[in-house]
Amino acid sequence: MRRQLITGLMMTLSMVVLLGLVYPLAMTGIAQGLMSRQANGSFVKDNGHVVGSSLIGQNFLLRSGAPDPRYFQPRPSAAGTGYDAMSSGGSNLGPSSTELISDVAKRVAAYRALNGLPAKASVPVDAVTASSSGLDPDISVANAKLQAPRVARARNIPVSQVLALVDAHTDSHSLGILGEKTVNVLDLNLALDRTS
Repeated sequence: MRRQLITGLMMTLSMVVLLGLVYPLAMTGIAQGLMSRQANGSFVKDNGHVVGSSLIGQNFLLRSGAPDPRYFQPRPSAAGTGYDAMSSGGSNLGPSSTELISDVAKRVAAYRALNGLPAKASVPVDAVTASSSGLDPDISVANAKLQAPRVARARNIPVSQVLALVDAHTDSHSLGILGEKTVNVLDLNLALDRTS
């Protein structure tokens, strides 16, 4: 019996050391060596200051809480009060949910009003629905192109210049074939600030 207890204790201690110390330190070392930017949160810096992460969306608002017309707006977030990484997750509302249908209808109206679109204009689905994580930093190219005229007006620059920035900041399909092309909102907005 004593021999079994000692064997069990030694096995427990060796697993604690192996899995609680050696493995995490080895994985941290590999991550820092091979992909330190990603392992450290993919922070985006502007003039030496961290302004966000390329992996987590953020709002671009006026002090009043309204969307800032000078910036491209991200897709809606269901994470806390908006892009709160501690509250990541979707709303879990299904397509037959009256709450979701109502929320989307309000978002469609707000999107059309913000961007000066006609009442019957089509609106990209990513402009009015939250992603499953609630933290998506990207929007579709169609969404960005619909917002470009508003941003150009607010900044008093040609639409063609804004559209050129959209094209320059369009990311290709994941792995070259998966999904659609996207635009990282933070990167695009920082490029706008640098040009105007």
